[in-house]
Amino acid sequence: MNQPSTDIKRWERIALVAAVVILLSPLLYLLKSQTVEPIPVAGPSDFVGSEKCKKCHETAYNKWLGSHHDLAMDLANETTVLGDFNDVSYTDPHNKVTSRFYRDGDKFMVQTEGPDGQSGDFEITHTFGFYPLQQYLVPFPDGRLQCLNIAWDIEKKQWYRLPPYEVEGPDDWLHWTRGGQTWNVMCAECHSTRLTKGYDPDTDAYQTTWFEIDVGCEACHGPGSKHLTWADKPPFARAETENYELEVHTNSLESSEQIKLCAPCHSRRFQLGDNQHVEGELLDVMVPQLLSEGLYYPDGQILDEVYVYGSFVQSKMYQHGVRCSDCHDVHSLKRHKEKNDLCTQCHRAETYDNKSHHFHKEVHNGQPSEGHLCVKCHMPGRIYMGADYRPDHSLRIPRPDLSVELGTPNACSAQGCHADKPLSWNVDHYTKWYGETRKPHYGETLAAGRAHKPEAETALIRLAEDPLLPAIVRATAVELLRAYPSPASQATLAKALESDDALLRYTAIRSLEYFDAETRLKRIAPKLYDPVKAVRMEAAMMLSILPKERLRKDDREAFQKGLDEYREAMLYNADLAAQRYNLGNLAANLDDDAQAVVAYEKSIAIDEQFYPAKVNLAMLYNRQGKNPDAEKMLREVVDQQPELYEVAYSLGLLLAEMKKYKDAEIYLGKAAAGMFYGRAYYNHGQVLLVLNQPKRAEEALLAALSLEPQDQEFFFAMADFYIKSGQPEKAQALASDMIRQFPEHSAARELLNYLEQ
Repeated sequence: MNQPSTDIKRWERIALVAAVVILLSPLLYLLKSQTVEPIPVAGPSDFVGSEKCKKCHETAYNKWLGSHHDLAMDLANETTVLGDFNDVSYTDPHNKVTSRFYRDGDKFMVQTEGPDGQSGDFEITHTFGFYPLQQYLVPFPDGRLQCLNIAWDIEKKQWYRLPPYEVEGPDDWLHWTRGGQTWNVMCAECHSTRLTKGYDPDTDAYQTTWFEIDVGCEACHGPGSKHLTWADKPPFARAETENYELEVHTNSLESSEQIKLCAPCHSRRFQLGDNQHVEGELLDVMVPQLLSEGLYYPDGQILDEVYVYGSFVQSKMYQHGVRCSDCHDVHSLKRHKEKNDLCTQCHRAETYDNKSHHFHKEVHNGQPSEGHLCVKCHMPGRIYMGADYRPDHSLRIPRPDLSVELGTPNACSAQGCHADKPLSWNVDHYTKWYGETRKPHYGETLAAGRAHKPEAETALIRLAEDPLLPAIVRATAVELLRAYPSPASQATLAKALESDDALLRYTAIRSLEYFDAETRLKRIAPKLYDPVKAVRMEAAMMLSILPKERLRKDDREAFQKGLDEYREAMLYNADLAAQRYNLGNLAANLDDDAQAVVAYEKSIAIDEQFYPAKVNLAMLYNRQGKNPDAEKMLREVVDQQPELYEVAYSLGLLLAEMKKYKDAEIYLGKAAAGMFYGRAYYNHGQVLLVLNQPKRAEEALLAALSLEPQDQEFFFAMADFYIKSGQPEKAQALASDMIRQFPEHSAARELLNYLEQ
């Protein structure tokens, strides 16, 4: 009786399984077909907006909401405006201008000094940032948004004046109504997503647009329409695809790859065009500033506002693979942990979060002390924009000894920790704790290179060729080698041109500026085919000074393409004085003097203080025989910038050419004393001879020879002076001394033979 029942149940189970198989078969077939034949999403990817990401990525979206990226920019309204607009006044302590902040219905208004120097009423239409300060944008004609130079301090809840303070009235480029505070060029690209600058260099007007007003999801992940189409399908219907149809890879990136996502905004840089938010080489989008004077201290510590990238890539952390996301949540931007817990994610707490390492107490004189915090020693910061404290991300070991040698800051004296103590006190305690041994630091070499010290060349070459140093340090050394055009530096530049690092290749091209035509052709022409845009276009620019016929026929098409890329990048930024100046240089190289004059004059019109345009315009006037115009330009620069000894040198040479020898002697003397350049001393000596001042002339010529003892021309000038002034014994002593130092000195041997006869 039980057997038939058991069979029935077995058949029922078989039937049930069969039914399930029948139901699943279409789905299994679909899965199989998708695996064999992926269906790509056709067409270019478009931007869709952060709101579209929320449905699937709610956790990430909620972290981003309210972050610095989310609140980077907004329309001015009751919710977004944080400043006090209840008819309050603020008087600038620097220029004594009083501004009034008030409401006009729904509008937020400011009454302040306008572009004509008179008080005017201006509507604020946008907020800019939200912590620790908030700025405000005012619309101007021709599509401009101008950044008001008075901001709201969030912590102190008061208005305050933003630096720079040394603004000389409404004609100054840095005045809030002028180009130095124009949002479209100075700020916009990093506070919005898919920004199109839309600058017209002919009309000097903007049609700036953005897809998303703030820094949204697609600023990092790239345009998301393909991903959205893919994600909207049922899970089993989604095609097998790389990176989920997102334009930019963001997962499991090495430090060198991840930083490419952050650097286009978090760096001091020169932008080559609108950021398309797609993958590629960094120097296809922008060129980061090197560790240049005025931006960084010689040891690489932050000085001016440089926005993290240039600091972080110097760090040992970066060199050992630490990424931005190892410390910061990529969506909220908050740190993963606080205080020393952040650092002990990697560094052993028992070794480093210990008094035997940092020698500081958590409580000092009954008060909490921060001296034991890792960041206090390894990330000292500076305050920018008057209220924004930013730590130095080079994460360096404090070096008070370098402060003694180079005048650089150090964590012990900085931030008021031990500012009340002399530097020697800091050095003594540091030595007591950590010993006498000090590793050589690249800051010593960069400082010597900045000072144009003759002995710096060898050290700069060593720095530039050291593969263990950060690329930005090596590139800075390469740039400083421009001042040392010798066979040794040329060999180093040739090696840098073949580097795997695009920044080194780019900088090496620029540093070959002073070399002869044959060297340029041999070294630079191959870089017309470089895979990176910045390198190609700089190669074309550097070759543009040569007659086109000097190029191989096979290279001329690549040369023209590179020039087009260069011109396009300069026109993109032609609202800046430096880029108009570059366009002037290009026109001058191509023998289009009329266009060069237009570009230089426009550069000066944008920023009257931008002296390179004045210097090059003066050189062009000199070539055209307009020496009085050239003199006027150079005198303006020297009056404005008395420490620009190279310009004083050019003015001195021009005045000598114009036979204004008394004035020429003054400027050549200043140049020689400031530059420590043999040629400047030589020319100063020649002018002193014309002015019949033999004793001073002898001193100048001897100074030239001491700086460059193997220079044959300097030797002949000195020997000629002695012979013509009736001092053959001094000429003979000079020649003998030269032969002792340099046995192969042919000019000295010729002089001795002459004197013996």
